[in-house]
Amino acid sequence: MSIPSLANAELAVMELLWEVKGLTARDLREQLYPGSAKAQHGTVQRLLQRLESKGCVGRDRSGSAHLFKALVGREAYAASQLESLASKLTGGSLSPLITQLLQDQKISDAEIMSLRSILNEALRSGHPS
Repeated sequence: MSIPSLANAELAVMELLWEVKGLTARDLREQLYPGSAKAQHGTVQRLLQRLESKGCVGRDRSGSAHLFKALVGREAYAASQLESLASKLTGGSLSPLITQLLQDQKISDAEIMSLRSILNEALRSGHPS
C-alpha cells in the first residue's frame, strides 16, 4: 500500500493522533498551537481535511464534537516513506540505505540485534527475496 508523503504540518497532526487515539479539532489546535494569540481553527481544519482526503485520518461523527483518529499507523507510514526513498535513491534496494546507517553508526547495538533476529526469521521461513 502506497501512502502519500505528508507535509511537516500534516505529520505533526499525525504524531499527535498516533499518541492519542481520538482527538477533537480543538484538542489538536491546543496541542499544536499552545497559547497562540491568533486563532488557528481554520488551519487545523484544513490539515484534517487534507489528511482525510489522503486516507490517513478518519472522523467519528457520532458525538457533538467530531473525533479524529489515525487510519495509517506510524510503522506503515515509515515503511512507505522508506520504500519511496529507496526507489528514488537506490533503484528500490534497501541494502545501500541500511549499509550506510550501519557505517555511520546510526543504528544501536540493540537495533542491530533486533534486525539480525528479523533477518534470521525471514531466512528460516523462506521469505521471498
